[in-house]
Amino acid sequence: MIPFIAAAHAQGAEPPPGGGLFQIVFLVGLFAIFYFIAIRPQRKRQKEHQDLVGSLAKGDEVVTSAGILGRITALDDNYMVLNVGENTTLKFQRIHVHAKLPKGTLKAIGD
Repeated sequence: MIPFIAAAHAQGAEPPPGGGLFQIVFLVGLFAIFYFIAIRPQRKRQKEHQDLVGSLAKGDEVVTSAGILGRITALDDNYMVLNVGENTTLKFQRIHVHAKLPKGTLKAIGD
């Protein structure tokens, strides 16, 4: 009787039917979920930020990613000069603009 038990343990289990196809469908589904949760929204935010940076003009009131508020006094391809107070100007890279503010915001908060 012992030889029959050894033979039973030696037999391999047959893989379930369609196991390989299930794995492929699962991986494709996982990638699709990851695409719609992570990749697509990030690309949308990047495009919106590029549009914002491309639409900057002299006289716009902006806030930088560091939280500095100012009015653009000069622009170049990669840099901008912000007037942040009387006789105070700072030079920033254009990509560091966080948001464009409505006209008159700086006066309203006590510039």
